[in-house]
Amino acid sequence: MQLHLRPCELRLVNPWKIASAAGSSVHRVVIFELTDRDGVTGLGEAAPSSLYKESVSGTVDFCATLDLARLSFAEVPGSMAYLDAVPGIPAAARCGLNLALLDGAAKRAGQAVYDFLGLGFRENQHVTSFSIGIDAPDIIRQKVQAAENYPVLKLKVGDPRDRENFAALRAVAPTKPVRVDANEGWKTKEHALEMLELLARDGHIQFVEQPMPRGTPMADLVWLRERSPLPLYADESCHTVRDIPHCAEGYHGVNVKLVKTGGISMAFDTLRAARAAGLKTMIGCMIETSILISAAAHLAELADHLDLDGNLLTNNDPCRGATAERGIISFANAPGKTGLRVALRA
Repeated sequence: MQLHLRPCELRLVNPWKIASAAGSSVHRVVIFELTDRDGVTGLGEAAPSSLYKESVSGTVDFCATLDLARLSFAEVPGSMAYLDAVPGIPAAARCGLNLALLDGAAKRAGQAVYDFLGLGFRENQHVTSFSIGIDAPDIIRQKVQAAENYPVLKLKVGDPRDRENFAALRAVAPTKPVRVDANEGWKTKEHALEMLELLARDGHIQFVEQPMPRGTPMADLVWLRERSPLPLYADESCHTVRDIPHCAEGYHGVNVKLVKTGGISMAFDTLRAARAAGLKTMIGCMIETSILISAAAHLAELADHLDLDGNLLTNNDPCRGATAERGIISFANAPGKTGLRVALRA
């Protein structure tokens, strides 16, 4: 195996601010190209998050320590067992390698990843929300106007201007379905309940993500879950299948992201476990290229909701993959018929 890593700087259409991170105009990712002796190349992507103490340089440095002879498109489970035995593997690096391995394996099998996993993919069935980051109310109005073609919005909150920002959204889109993401921004259960009751009066809120911080005592989560007029989804509190029992106590659903699970394989297991536990499921993303967005879309049949818009928030996506015209996730015009169905732009 040969591994080529390509750090990329994604430029955001608008500065990106959420409750747990300051505004930024760029986001850095790493594209993986893993090639076997037959010339088959699997593509992957790592989108390191400072929230989880990850970086592009740390991802590249970690990959330099790997024994690539232990990786094989013919034996993805064995390859992942080797990676998971390496001490301190960052989730971002694990994600990039897992995607590349599955891309190569599915290409060798002559299948798209969604078929390789036995899931399939139904066209015209899967809708992504479009995210509106924290900003001043007048900018929120402009962002909502620009997102007119998307049927579902996701508003980031956890800011002193939450009420004003929500009012600005509604001034432009009075009845459009909205998902609200607090990103750990409401610090007490009482304040969280106050905000949830305010939002519920709107009548068009689908659910609220991560209302309180990771590490909030379970008693507080249960207190809020029992009183909340809206469904509550775990995001920062849900990383892998190991978190599902905890989430089943304190939430109604989970937001599963490949960058947190460390790739498609663990995301697959996490989504299935969540459904078995009676939780609703959403597949989410960070700021990413079409490689990670498309990879997540291959799991769409396991999700009740999708939030796969990270590539739509940038203006220099270096890849092509699944599309989201008017919010409908589609592989109809994606490159090729096998693997992740993604390609690097010339």
